Amino acid sequence: MDVRPELIERYRRDGFVVVEGVLEDEELERYGAAVDAGVARRMAHDRRTLAEKTLYEQSFQQCMNLWEDCPDVRPLTFHPRIGAVAAALVGTDCLRLWHDQALYKEPGGRQTDPHNDQPYWPIEETDTITAWIPFDGSTIESGAMGYLPGSHRFPGVRRFANIFAGRGLDLSDPAVSRGVAPVFCEVPRGAVAFHHGLTIHLAGPNRTNRTRRVHTMIGFADGCRRSVPGHPHFAVDRAGIRPGEPIRSDVTPVLWPRPGGVPPEPPPPMPSVHPSLPGWRPAAGGA
Repeated sequence: MDVRPELIERYRRDGFVVVEGVLEDEELERYGAAVDAGVARRMAHDRRTLAEKTLYEQSFQQCMNLWEDCPDVRPLTFHPRIGAVAAALVGTDCLRLWHDQALYKEPGGRQTDPHNDQPYWPIEETDTITAWIPFDGSTIESGAMGYLPGSHRFPGVRRFANIFAGRGLDLSDPAVSRGVAPVFCEVPRGAVAFHHGLTIHLAGPNRTNRTRRVHTMIGFADGCRRSVPGHPHFAVDRAGIRPGEPIRSDVTPVLWPRPGGVPPEPPPPMPSVHPSLPGWRPAAGGA
């Protein structure tokens, strides 16, 4: 899929862009059903009401690395059109997968607190990107994403926000927001929103009676290294990637390009950290 130069320019200026016409209706139906099934299976043990969940869990149901144990999701995570667009926006000829995840905001789900993703990932370089795919499209009422334009270029923007405890970045602080207000983007059905790993973003609450169904993939340019000293993260710990080493393993396979567009086989699961196990702690970086 060719990416128009003006979309690349807009992404690099603003740190986000919405690309229309990436997925067809049949694909949205097929992949949406596959992700629905994966989320239902992962969450089957959780009988809590929305009010009984933590503030973080009230923002969304998060299911990571669905590509590993949901074969029907795998072609979406490694979708060649999405991968090609993401690689063009980053400006790399080889993009690797950090992880994928479903982010299902339930009816009545609260806002997703302001943050940027890169501080949660022990990746030294910032050639990172997230593809955000709403199967039904997104609206302001359902919990659309908001981005601070140009925030990926703010000085000192790589700062941790404890959204696990419902404490996001304080956008009323000029030192954080630089006086820039978030721009909320409704994403049409079939479109994909992309944002830089350093772009400050948030999402509104879901005021509808339907779950906001979103699947995301995080990619990074091949050659990126684990940061020093590098905090724990399953994407590098499982493969024994040490601080300072390039992040290359079957845990973080090539996302694009893939010969013949064929997705990879998943790596052997590690029971102590595998995301399909109850009690596995999620990693932030979603909306």
